[in-house]
Amino acid sequence: MTQAHLLVLATGGTIAGVAGSALRHDYRPGQIGVDDYLEQVDALGLEARLVGRQIANIGSEDIGAAIWTRLHEEITAAFADPGCQGVIVTHGTDTAEETAFLLDLTLPTTKPVVLVGAMRPADAVGYDGLRNFANAVRVASDPEAAGRGVLVVMGDRVFAARDVRKVRTRGTDAFRGFPRDAVGLVTPSALDWFGAPWRASEGAQYAYHAELPEVPILYVYGGIGADVAARMTSEATRGLVVAGVGEGNMPQPLRAELVRLRESGVAIVRASRLDEGLVDREPEDDANGFVAARALNPQKARILLQVLLANGIDDPAAIQAAFDRR
Repeated sequence: MTQAHLLVLATGGTIAGVAGSALRHDYRPGQIGVDDYLEQVDALGLEARLVGRQIANIGSEDIGAAIWTRLHEEITAAFADPGCQGVIVTHGTDTAEETAFLLDLTLPTTKPVVLVGAMRPADAVGYDGLRNFANAVRVASDPEAAGRGVLVVMGDRVFAARDVRKVRTRGTDAFRGFPRDAVGLVTPSALDWFGAPWRASEGAQYAYHAELPEVPILYVYGGIGADVAARMTSEATRGLVVAGVGEGNMPQPLRAELVRLRESGVAIVRASRLDEGLVDREPEDDANGFVAARALNPQKARILLQVLLANGIDDPAAIQAAFDRR
């Protein structure tokens, strides 16, 4: 069997974290460099040739536009390299779903791209990072992973970027998918896909822009005042995602303020603060010019809205059509 040539882009996170004790709860993410990490991986005897590149070595709470741009550039270059069969990105778990979704929207599907992380630091009892990484190698080495968009591998399961979400603060089973759960099951020695690849086109869905428009998330809570929306927006704000109660609901005074913002040119998307469930369009959305997030949670709705606005798509109907396709 020919070994796959895979590029490993390291950004830090718990998978490269160290606690200094096998029993401590607190730890420092991003302490192990990619070269040292791949030395540990060599002992596993994986059937792949791995080339590492350090993009950052930080917790994923600090990952944003600059690192997204570097990742996009490196992966684009890897796609143009005929000797590279796939890309693995080691990443902290806190914002992995946002990085994965942004890359999924703006990269072609010609080669596998897999994000992988860990819930326990490298020196903890029951460290899950090496197994997750071995699983990621298995997925990224499989030609059938192409055409499925960007994937996230955690806890012996493979998730699509558009579905994956972190649902627990602790435990190796912290990730789940919605509306689809796992799209595959993986171990270091086996991989089973659920269904055929779903990305019909090999091209990127949208162009990547290094500078994304300002789009805050407004979290709705009991007793929220209408003035909150005005306080969190400025002249630079291009869109706003509402993490509403229930099916994206909000008090009427706040809704009236958001209508005013919409009339001033700010795109408004209604999502839900609940972990699962669809936010469908309602008759009032037509009158208000709002967009329903459908299956996307607030953080992913924000990423999609930023990408759409950066690509010049600002009409509510066109934005809704893009959300309907998710």
